[in-house]
Amino acid sequence: MRRIVALSGGIGGARFLRGLRRAAPEADITVIGNTGDDIHLFGLKVCPDLDTVMYTLGGGIHEEQGWGRAGETFAVKEELAAYGVGPEWFGLGDRDFATHIVRTQMLAAGYPLSAVTEALCRRWEPGVRLLPMTDDRVETHVLTDDGDGGRKAIHFQEYWVRLRAEVPAHAIVPVGAEQAEPAPGVLEAIGAADVVLFPPSNPVVSIGTILAVPGMREAIAGAGVPVVGLSPVIGGAPVRGMADKVLAAVGVEPTAAAVARHYGSGLLDGWLVDTVDADAVGAVEEDGIRCRAVPLLMTDLDATTDMARAALALAGEVVNP
Repeated sequence: MRRIVALSGGIGGARFLRGLRRAAPEADITVIGNTGDDIHLFGLKVCPDLDTVMYTLGGGIHEEQGWGRAGETFAVKEELAAYGVGPEWFGLGDRDFATHIVRTQMLAAGYPLSAVTEALCRRWEPGVRLLPMTDDRVETHVLTDDGDGGRKAIHFQEYWVRLRAEVPAHAIVPVGAEQAEPAPGVLEAIGAADVVLFPPSNPVVSIGTILAVPGMREAIAGAGVPVVGLSPVIGGAPVRGMADKVLAAVGVEPTAAAVARHYGSGLLDGWLVDTVDADAVGAVEEDGIRCRAVPLLMTDLDATTDMARAALALAGEVVNP
């Protein structure tokens, strides 16, 4: 399969893409990145998921964290805190600040986010074409309790990073998504693809937000190519992060079969679950989605590459049953 499109959030998606690039070295890979996590801090436009993909594939990521830059220092953050300027809970490092300064300057000069992302990737050479899902402003907000018997909406980053998803989420709202348009090149890449992959990214606030952009879901469902996803849930719990909290907000159980059902057979053709969830294969296939059980823990690059190969093999099964 020569042309691959993958939808991606941050850490999980980026690490999977590293394996995909190795599994299909001759393929043209286009990554449609989630921008619903984007936030404005200290007057700067921060794109956490786009940057995590860019740094991970470009060799600049902090490997243990999975986000931020390797060899990072935090002098600017410490100086801002000394001035009493927050938020202190969001850890922007000095090297990372440079990326956000360049991005913000280019946006202020009139360049769209897609052009800015292309320019930033010239430095990092990620080996894929990285496109934001949209050039329009979309920010995911979470409806939570306000402590006084009512409810309030807060930015997803505050819910995820500051609150650690420790308070109930009653709704997930991608603010601005309904008015957004896919970024230039996105629909064209989907239309030219041989396969579309959903990495083990968060199905609600990562891939779900990408699919909320008008025309995105329809383009993928109507592309006439296999659409294969990998479960981010293993043994009833998310592999990383707190995806179960946002799944609950949209009424989805944290199981591999439930997440497949959430995407739906009208969108997914194939679904990979981990071997510990092999008993879910039958239920997924009853929903009209071809399913296979394979190891899905990205313990190292070899394991991740095997996952990517399994996803491509399942896509081949869908095309040639």
